[in-house]
Order: sequence, then structure tokens, then C-alpha cells
Amino acid sequence: TMTLYGTKFGDTVAKPLMTISYSYNGYGDPKGYGTTTVSTVNGSTSTVVQSQVCTTGTLKSLQKSLPAGSVIQTDQYGTRYSCADTFYPANGAGAVIDVSQMDQLYLEMDVPSGNPKVLKSNDPATSNRLYIGTSATNTPEVATGKTVNIFTAVPCGQPGYQAWEDGGNPVPADVSNADFFYTTTGKCDYNQRPSETVLTQ
Repeated sequence: TMTLYGTKFGDTVAKPLMTISYSYNGYGDPKGYGTTTVSTVNGSTSTVVQSQVCTTGTLKSLQKSLPAGSVIQTDQYGTRYSCADTFYPANGAGAVIDVSQMDQLYLEMDVPSGNPKVLKSNDPATSNRLYIGTSATNTPEVATGKTVNIFTAVPCGQPGYQAWEDGGNPVPADVSNADFFYTTTGKCDYNQRPSETVLTQ
């Protein structure tokens, strides 16, 4: 599970703002397809806003079991799979998070079966398992020993690509070895002071 934490101005405790959780479907393929659920968090209330279910199998079994029009793809390992996205509500935009009142943001990736089990963007010992980039193929790994400023990691008005290596491969490594991928888009408000941009979502 990946969680975005934020600390409001004047507060000292970070609170969860959104989560992306994942459950493996047990097929046995190298990349581990399964079900991903995106939720927004407000206090103790978690609301599902998006889900993605990836089904794997032989070409014949997928053609037989999937709805008509489903797109069947083949990854670099030869695994046949098909993914379907659902938004709640149907015309929703996924997880939209207002961070305009946040002083600090960080990402935490919890991997129960990993080593280490907890990866954080603000922890120089584990931040190098996070990838941040401008496209699916141009997503470099965070340098070892660095911490990440999430405010600047999310671009204004265009997709930003992020991924995590959950511990199965040593780092540094190419993003193709990563296990957990998602995209973000920042909506930025420009205030009256020149050269200062505030990320609000």
C-alpha cells in the first residue's frame, strides 16, 4: 500500500490523505498483476475513488472470459493480461487531494513481504526505491541518500510518472524493474508574489 501523508501548517503530526492498495491475483507471472484500489482519506473515513482489475491467463482463456472489446496485452515477459479501470463516480477523476494547506508531504510504501517493509520518500535510506519522471520510460530513480520534495516532484498541469521498487530487486535499477506504477497531475495556483507557485492538488 502506498500512502500520501501531509502535515498542515501549524501541525506536528502527519495524517494520511490518500492510499493506493494492491492485491496480487496469484497467477504466478513475474510482474504480479492483480487488483489496485485508490482511496481518499479524510480523518478516519476512507472513500474508494478508483479501482483497476488486471486479469491474466492464456490468450484463449482471456478471450473467452473477458467482456467483448477488452484489450488484451502482452508484457516483456510474455504474460497475457487485460486491465479494466473503474471510477467512483463513473465520471470521477480518481483521487483529487487538496494540499494547499499542507506544510509537508511524503509518500510511504508499505510492503509486508518486502525487505525493507517500509519505504519513504523522506527517508534517505529508502527513498532510492522511488522513481519520479515525465514519461513511462523516462522515470529515473531517486539518488541514494536523497529525500524527495513531493511539492516539486508533481508537475503543474501535466502527467507525472512515479513507481516503486518493492524490494525484490537491488537498486539502483532501471524503472522497468519497478513493481508499482501510477501517474499524478498537479493543479497549481499562482499567487500574487512573483516566481512563487503553490501546488494545490
